[in-house]
Amino acid sequence: MTSKDLFEETFTALSANKARAGLTMLGIVIGIASVIALVAIGNGAQASIQSSIQSLGSNLLIVTPGATKNVGGFGASAGRGSSHTLTIADANAISAQVSGITAVAQEISSRYQVTAKGTNTNTTVDGVSPEYATVRDVTVTDGTFFSSEQVQSLSKVAVIGPTTMTDLFGADAVAADVIGQQIRINGIVFTIIGVTQAKGGTGFTNSDDMVYIPVATAARYLAGGEYLTTVDIQAQSADAMTQVQTDTTNLLLQRHQISDPTQADFSILNQASIVATASSVTGTFTLLLGAVAGISLLVGGIGIMNMMLTSVTERTREIGLRKAIGANQKDISNQFLLESLVLTVIGGTVGILLGVLIAFLTTATGLLAASVSLGSIALAFGVSAAIGVIFGWYPARRAARMNPIDALRYE
Repeated sequence: MTSKDLFEETFTALSANKARAGLTMLGIVIGIASVIALVAIGNGAQASIQSSIQSLGSNLLIVTPGATKNVGGFGASAGRGSSHTLTIADANAISAQVSGITAVAQEISSRYQVTAKGTNTNTTVDGVSPEYATVRDVTVTDGTFFSSEQVQSLSKVAVIGPTTMTDLFGADAVAADVIGQQIRINGIVFTIIGVTQAKGGTGFTNSDDMVYIPVATAARYLAGGEYLTTVDIQAQSADAMTQVQTDTTNLLLQRHQISDPTQADFSILNQASIVATASSVTGTFTLLLGAVAGISLLVGGIGIMNMMLTSVTERTREIGLRKAIGANQKDISNQFLLESLVLTVIGGTVGILLGVLIAFLTTATGLLAASVSLGSIALAFGVSAAIGVIFGWYPARRAARMNPIDALRYE
């Protein structure tokens, strides 16, 4: 039997019962579409989380104070980051003595009531050094960020986020018009010199709902001391982050006169570790989604096997007649195997298109930025073809091994 004859017989057989063939392919369509769509959603979630972490800054190390310890072990301990163990002097020492660093930013953060022209909002006020804009990738769209001279002179200036601007000056407020306006923080007057570019929320914070003021001003007028809530370190490269973290740890242990590293009164968070952990979690989540969708593929494959076995039974006399006029086992086996393969390939193609469409609609509606990869499409197409071979092999083998005499007698 020639290849042309084989394909003609295959499509003739499938066309004879279009409804059954269509319903059988539906299982493969749903299975493949589910795999493509769910894996795309998982990849989109992974990319979104990584983007949120990276928006904090690149090659970032975050040093925070340890937990407040109670004398004698009585009472509840405050959370990590609550003690006063990091100082401006520590940040300056890190900047001067640790190599492989691009910039070091100082930060004193707390929430205050901020008022302006009869309006008010409760938001985060960050006392930061000028390096913060570089380290944390903060861009000022209108006005300027404050300078080192303004920090040293204890200037009462502020850079606000777009959400804070809207809360204080109304939804129609224009950044250019806000520059030069005055706000009160804890009763102290500050002049707005800049508005930051919108970035959105990252974790439990929203960088758009912030007020930035000089760190020395915050230490003198708001915090009442030179203790920092965070020291942000930007390494020169991703490869240098581990060494910078080690050197910073050793320096702070020495400055705080701590000999046992397990008793350190500070902690260092490595951005690379956060990204790796988040990627691992979302990767597992994506794998789980793909596995759940894969169950529907298995059900679809069983449906194809069921249809092919039914087809073999219905066409028993046809099989006997073909063998009687010279068809060999290979011809019969190839015919039924090709029918199974055609069903899965067509169903897989439709399923891929449907899965891509679902991913596109998910992104278009703004629910999540689903990301379809060529690898997942190739895998889905390969799996659909493999299902056709695997689940079509037994019915094809059964048809090929029929005794022609018994087949012709079949009623």
